[in-house]
Amino acid sequence: MIGHFDLATQVVQAAKANRVMIATAESCTGGMIAASLTDVAGSSAVFDRGFVTYSYPAKTEILNVSEEMLNEYGAVSEPVARQMALGALAASNANITIAVTGVAGPGADGEKPEGLVWFGLATTDGIETRERNFGPIGRDNVRLATVETALTWLLAEITD
Repeated sequence: MIGHFDLATQVVQAAKANRVMIATAESCTGGMIAASLTDVAGSSAVFDRGFVTYSYPAKTEILNVSEEMLNEYGAVSEPVARQMALGALAASNANITIAVTGVAGPGADGEKPEGLVWFGLATTDGIETRERNFGPIGRDNVRLATVETALTWLLAEITD
């Protein structure tokens, strides 16, 4: 498995080569994706900003996620991941954003199991979402798996 630093370095290098600017919108990872990218020297050339929107009010105020959407689907859902990614795109100078919202644990969150994470990736060309269920592997491991998945998706999208 490629370490997060190596993967983040590849993302930064690919973004530089393709003149891409990145922003993140994070809930369950609390800024870990942004931290991974900004650990790489020279990342300021391709990393615009990171939004850590852990609470419902943060999601609505900063990323324009509607309260109705949060109440109907919950924070850990496809519509919220989609809007987080689109909101980050609108509120930044980035042309690609990655958003994550999930249940890191420990334990389930109502009907949503520990390890369930929704991802949203938005570019100026459109939006895509993905669902991953990492299972009850523990809070730290869910968060680390989420960072790795997000960085891998960013790299694939940037180099596509």
